[in-house]
Amino acid sequence: MIKVKLSDLLGKHKMTQKALADLANIRPATVSQMYYEETKRIDVRHLSNICKVFNCEISDLLEYIPDEEE
Repeated sequence: MIKVKLSDLLGKHKMTQKALADLANIRPATVSQMYYEETKRIDVRHLSNICKVFNCEISDLLEYIPDEEE
């Protein structure tokens, strides 16, 4: 599973979803889907824009968590 850590970054930088959407040139609805981890796919340009805004690495935004084996 891939965890989107956007809520962590927004909290760390004390930024609203709306402010990020404006700065990263991403629709607010898209930012909201990422924030609540409801998105099925993420545009690479969006990842790049978010990393530019936060001056961070992709690993600060996305985390791979192995699925538990049954």
